[in-house]
Amino acid sequence: MIMLKKTSRTFYIPINRLKEGLKEAVAAAYLCMRAIDEIEDHETLSDDLKVELLLGVHDAFQSSDVIGNSRKLLAPYEGVLPDVTMRIDEWAQLCPPTVNEVVYRNTAKMSKQMGEWVHAGWNIHTEEDLDNYTYSVAGMVGEMLSEIWLWYDGTKSDMVKAVAFGRGLQAVNILRNRKEDLERGVDFFPDGWGPKEMMKYTRRNLKIADEYIKDLKGGPALDFCKIPLTLAHATVNLIAAGGNKLTRDAVMKLVGSIN
Repeated sequence: MIMLKKTSRTFYIPINRLKEGLKEAVAAAYLCMRAIDEIEDHETLSDDLKVELLLGVHDAFQSSDVIGNSRKLLAPYEGVLPDVTMRIDEWAQLCPPTVNEVVYRNTAKMSKQMGEWVHAGWNIHTEEDLDNYTYSVAGMVGEMLSEIWLWYDGTKSDMVKAVAFGRGLQAVNILRNRKEDLERGVDFFPDGWGPKEMMKYTRRNLKIADEYIKDLKGGPALDFCKIPLTLAHATVNLIAAGGNKLTRDAVMKLVGSIN
């Protein structure tokens, strides 16, 4: 939970509120995803090395020794990769055994697709390309969460809407991090798109995400999803008004207002 708090203010709050068992499953899933995300976004690693490491994580998480193989893969990069990445074996161990197949499979799949995007130079020209990218790095998280809800208490949810839930949150990040992404030479906006078009794309996915959580009908899944989605809507409204990032006070006020 200390690492979670360091790496995501948005997700620390809802994960910390979950009950035992579900909390470990979602925390493990988030931290594994964050670990590979840090490889994809690393500022000094060469693209070739990023691809090698991401495909290595894919292989490790599909192997019979996830812990040992991921530890062996990353050991030479102590001091280069952040702690959240170096400790991916710990996050894998944190996951309850009855759901680790879900988390390991999705971590492997996402890592492979991230590696493919790095190899392609994040080549995004059309809305379809953007959809494919946001699925690879976030829509898939929505699917994984839906599998975890089902594992925990039998909660069923719409997988298509689950993808929009993840995709909408990622689109908010793309809007918010536009300047930094361009500075590192990556452009996630399709050809001819400006902030207006990306805003429309983001709001459309967030609207489907609203439908996703409406279908959850109470319980821990709904309690969890409400928080990042509320913060995403507020961030989009802030960006539309010329701002960028919610203050800590604004976040706490919004979280406190959620029923």
